[in-house]
Amino acid sequence: MKEFIEFIAKQLVDNPQAVDVSFIEGKSTAIIELRVAPGDVGKVIGKSGRTANALRTLLSAVASRQNQKIVLEIIEENK
Repeated sequence: MKEFIEFIAKQLVDNPQAVDVSFIEGKSTAIIELRVAPGDVGKVIGKSGRTANALRTLLSAVASRQNQKIVLEIIEENK
């Protein structure tokens, strides 16, 4: 899943080289941290949050098949 989110995020932003995805897995919950360059967070979130919601829905569907919960955090790097 990490690679999938990274691929999608790189297609959405102006600075694909700055995209960094971390995957932290627990027993029943996993956290995906998506870090993007300053100014790119809006492109990942999308208009009215639609892109972020679509990503979260997709991740939720995959996670439910694995009896897990996934949380997607979108973070703007301050560099």
